[in-house]
Amino acid sequence: MKELKLWKKYSDKEIKEHVFSAIDKNINYTDMTVLGVPASYLDQDVFPLYNNPMLKDAPYMSTLIKNPNHIGCHTLGNSESFFQGTQALEKEVIEISAVDILNAETNSIDGYVASGGTEANLQAIWIYRNFFKREKNALQSEIAILCSEDSHYSMHKAANVLDIQLIKVEVEFKDRSIKTSDIENKLDKAQRAGIKYFIVVVNMMTTMFGSVDDIHSYTRALKKADLSYRIHVDGAYGGFYYPFSEENSQLDFANPEVSSVTLDAHKMAQAPYGTGIFLCRKGLIHYANTKEASYIEGEDFTLIGSRSGANAVAIWMILSTHGPFGWREKIYILQKRAEWLCEELNKLNIEFYRHPNSNIISIKAEYVSGALAKKLGLVPDNHKEPKWFKIVLMDHVNIEKLLPLVEGLSQSSRIS
Repeated sequence: MKELKLWKKYSDKEIKEHVFSAIDKNINYTDMTVLGVPASYLDQDVFPLYNNPMLKDAPYMSTLIKNPNHIGCHTLGNSESFFQGTQALEKEVIEISAVDILNAETNSIDGYVASGGTEANLQAIWIYRNFFKREKNALQSEIAILCSEDSHYSMHKAANVLDIQLIKVEVEFKDRSIKTSDIENKLDKAQRAGIKYFIVVVNMMTTMFGSVDDIHSYTRALKKADLSYRIHVDGAYGGFYYPFSEENSQLDFANPEVSSVTLDAHKMAQAPYGTGIFLCRKGLIHYANTKEASYIEGEDFTLIGSRSGANAVAIWMILSTHGPFGWREKIYILQKRAEWLCEELNKLNIEFYRHPNSNIISIKAEYVSGALAKKLGLVPDNHKEPKWFKIVLMDHVNIEKLLPLVEGLSQSSRIS
C-alpha cells in the first residue's frame, strides 16, 4: 500500500473539535456586526435550532444551520474571508482527494466541492473549450467532446450548454470495452468535418455498467492523427471506489495525460446529495474565471457560484471517520459481495457483465422479468426498451438482500 501524506482517521471527539473550531473561525451573524453580506443563518422561524443544545454533538447539522457560503475556488489563495474556517476543511478535502486517492503531487491540484458529477463534468469541458479558444485560437465549430456511448448523459448537457459538438464512440455489447477501430473512424470523420480540438472524457466506472475505459485507446489514436486534446476523467461513480479496487489505475494524476477528474461524494461516499468534487491540474482553472464577479473576494472560478460549505464538511467528516484503512476495508467488503453474486449468477447460467474492479453487475434483460425488476428495484439501461438491468452493491445491499434476487432468477430460469 502506498504511503499516505494527508488522509488520517480521527476519533468522534477529534472530528467535533476540528469542525466546531472551523465554524468558530467563520462569520457569526449573532455576535458580529456584518452589514454587507447578503446571507445569514437559516431562517429561525422555520429552522429554530441555532442555539439548540443538541447541536453540540452534531457538527454537520451545526454547519448546515450556520450556513457558510463557499463561493469561489479556495485552493487558489484568496477567498471570502467570512467563511475561512470551513473553507480550510474544503481545501483539506481537495488535497486528500487529489494526493492520497488520485496520486497527485502535493499542492499541484486546484478544485472545489461542486453540486455533483454533472456540474464537475461541465466545469471541465467549459475549461477546455475556453483553453482551446484562447490558446489555440480555435473556432467554436472546431471543438468537440469525445467519449464512449456509455458515458453519462451530462456529456449531452455539456455539448448543449457550451454549444460544441459531441462525438460518441461505440462499445462492445458484451464487455462494454471501447471499439478502438471506431475511435479512429470517428476521428477521421471529425477531421473531415473541420474539427481539430478534442475534449476527451474517459470513464472511471460508468453509471450503468461500472465499466472502465482504456485511456490508451484514445491517446494512441489521437497521437497517431496528430490532434490536440485534453483528457478529463469522469469518476463521478468510481472515484471513491476504483482507486481502492485497482492498484494500477491509469486514470489518476500519476498519468500525465490526465488533466482533470470528477468525483461524486453523494454516491459511494454516501454524502448528502448535491456533493461532488472537481479537480484539475494547476494552471487550468483560470480558464473558467469570471472576472466580473469583482465583489467576491478572490473572484469566482466555478460554474455554480454560491454553494453550501456544509457539503464540504460532510465529505471531510466521512473521510476522517473511516480513515484510509477503513475505506479500503469498506471497498474490500463490497468487492466480496459482488464476487459472491457473480458466482451465484454463473451457477444459474445467467449472462451478465461486471468489470472485475467494480461493484455494479448488469444482467441481460432477457433473464429478468418485469415483475422481478420492479419488486427488487433493478434499474434498466433504458426504461422503454431495456437490454440490461443493473444491481449496485452499496453498503445496505448485503447478502440477505441479494438472496431474493438469486431465488427469483432461479425460478425464472426453471420456468424458461
